[in-house]
Amino acid sequence: MGDDLSATYTRLSPIPLHASRGISLVRGEGSYLWDDQDRRYLDLMTNYGVNLLGHAHALVTDAIKQQASKLTNAHQSFDTPTRQEFLDALATFLPPSLSRISFANSGAEAVEAAMKYTRVATGRTGIIATHRAYHGRTFGALSATSDAKYRDPFMPMLEGVRHVPFDDLSAMAEAMNDSIAAVIIEPIQGEGGIRVPADGYLKGLRELCTANGALLICDEIQTGFRTGAPLAFTREGIVPDILCLSKSIANGLPIGVTIVTEAVSERVPKGSHGGTFSGNPLVCAAGVATLQVLADERLHAQAAEKGKRFQQHVRELALSPIREVRGRGLLLAVELKKPATPVIRAMQERGVLVLPAGGTVIRFLPSILIEDAQLDEGVEALAAALRQAG
Repeated sequence: MGDDLSATYTRLSPIPLHASRGISLVRGEGSYLWDDQDRRYLDLMTNYGVNLLGHAHALVTDAIKQQASKLTNAHQSFDTPTRQEFLDALATFLPPSLSRISFANSGAEAVEAAMKYTRVATGRTGIIATHRAYHGRTFGALSATSDAKYRDPFMPMLEGVRHVPFDDLSAMAEAMNDSIAAVIIEPIQGEGGIRVPADGYLKGLRELCTANGALLICDEIQTGFRTGAPLAFTREGIVPDILCLSKSIANGLPIGVTIVTEAVSERVPKGSHGGTFSGNPLVCAAGVATLQVLADERLHAQAAEKGKRFQQHVRELALSPIREVRGRGLLLAVELKKPATPVIRAMQERGVLVLPAGGTVIRFLPSILIEDAQLDEGVEALAAALRQAG
């Protein structure tokens, strides 16, 4: 029987879209993960920034269990108390003018919605993004993403999207005209190498958009709740017209949200956007528990201090392969003078997981609850890996 089945049915395997890390993860707790050989790893990547509270956080796990025993999905044409609890929890972090929301299952989907809403709200089609930008890999979000390795196999992209240098207000002003519906910006570029703009850049973008009748989209899918404040754009006292959040807001479960002003919302036709799984009670329950933890202002102050401490410790290594250390809060990068991949592999061999952010950049996205001693463990592994790589 078994032989007959193996001859009849094809064994499925994933399309090789990702380079394998060579380990099989089976469980996590706090800032640590374990593989199927029971080897422990310090997690300084948190699934590309998703598990902001670490793994198996007790409050989030309990919320998921309780909700799973009652109701896992309810289409948005129905109300459900858990969804409203999530909306109430998220609203406490938002400026009053960002008062309307739509749900998605990912950051890319949240960006797709934002781009659609800008067109219908302004009657224009043009969108300006920046060099090194990363906004996702669905067609609309991919059009705003800059890196050719993501774009070129799927050309042509969405018409009307152009890119200008990041942190360059003059270039942005030159690209502005009456065809531009929106500017989409990461307050700090993530995939592009943890690029922190100069003070005043976001404020300048806000002024340019207002003066030219364009909308400002802040993509805080990676920066949200990680940079020493719940939302990175608040540092400059501005408010975007549209805000995209995802990754960390349900600590591992798939959720994205697009939050807009009333002026944008009133131009979006009923039935013009949606998703079967979006805003389901299970992810909303995880989101409520996550946001309740993140409501503690002390966590954000501690994240800011931990990030500064990490950067200082890496600089004190005074190792010649290091070109620059940068970031804000617990969104951090170490740029090298050589390829980062061998160093990332060497760190994994030492039981520490980190990410690339470009060919020469190592990205650190630890849990906001990480301890100083664990960050020190990461710095020590980085130093050993750099010395090994020579």
